[in-house]
Order: sequence, then C-alpha cells, then structure tokens
Amino acid sequence: MNSSPIIRKNKRRPMAEINVVPYIDVMLVLLVIFMITAPLITAGVKVDLPEAAAEPIPADQEPPLIASIDASGNYYLSVGDSADQALEAHQLVELVIAHRKVNPNTQIMINGDKTVAYDKVVQLMVLLQTEAGIESIGLMTDPE
Repeated sequence: MNSSPIIRKNKRRPMAEINVVPYIDVMLVLLVIFMITAPLITAGVKVDLPEAAAEPIPADQEPPLIASIDASGNYYLSVGDSADQALEAHQLVELVIAHRKVNPNTQIMINGDKTVAYDKVVQLMVLLQTEAGIESIGLMTDPE
C-alpha cells in the first residue's frame, strides 16, 4: 500500500455570473414610480367634460391631437404635452395642418368644457374640416 498522501491540485475556474437581484429591485421601484405618476399626467387643458357612455381610445394607438375649448371659450392644442397658451382659431388650424403634414394619420379630438356653447364646438369642427381638411373628428367625454 502506498501511504503517500494524494495531492490534488485546486483547479478553480472563475465563474462568470451576473447578479440580477439589484436590477430587479431597481426595475420594481421604477415600475411603482410610473404607476403612481401616470394617472397624474393629463393631456390638454383642464375642462369639465360632459359624461357619456363611450369606449376609450385603445392604449396602443398613437396619441391624438387634442383641440380644447375651456369654459371661457379659449382654444388650446395639445399633442401629449400640457397646453397652457390660448390660441386664436386660425392659429390652432395652422398647427393642426403642420402636425398632419408630419403625421397624416393622427386622430383629432375636441375636448370641450360642458359649459361652452354648442356653437363654439361646431365652429371648431367646421374650421378643422374645411380649412385643415380633417375628415374625422372625435369628441371627448368623461365616463358616466
């Protein structure tokens, strides 16, 4: 019998691993932040919309152009951003035409305060149809 000790060479190869736990933590924190802030972001001007039973716009669609009319009859235009500068009717039409040249399939929505005279909403619709060539215009409402 051979009583000499067996010598083993410790051949450790370096392991290449990525610890993903910290990345998951960061992702969950970002998810919570976006879930909290998303409902706080509103598009357009603050108006008191009429209530009606209607289907919401699908989330996978491109955001529409929102032409707003506030309670005092001022016009605003927003494209996802908040619009806080009142426009004249011809300025709003020019902006819609310019945006439609870049994105011809963008939907146009009218966001009219429920206290605004129906006449103002119809005038805006006619302007957008005749001068900007918009064929389809949607009206925004609050759910019942």
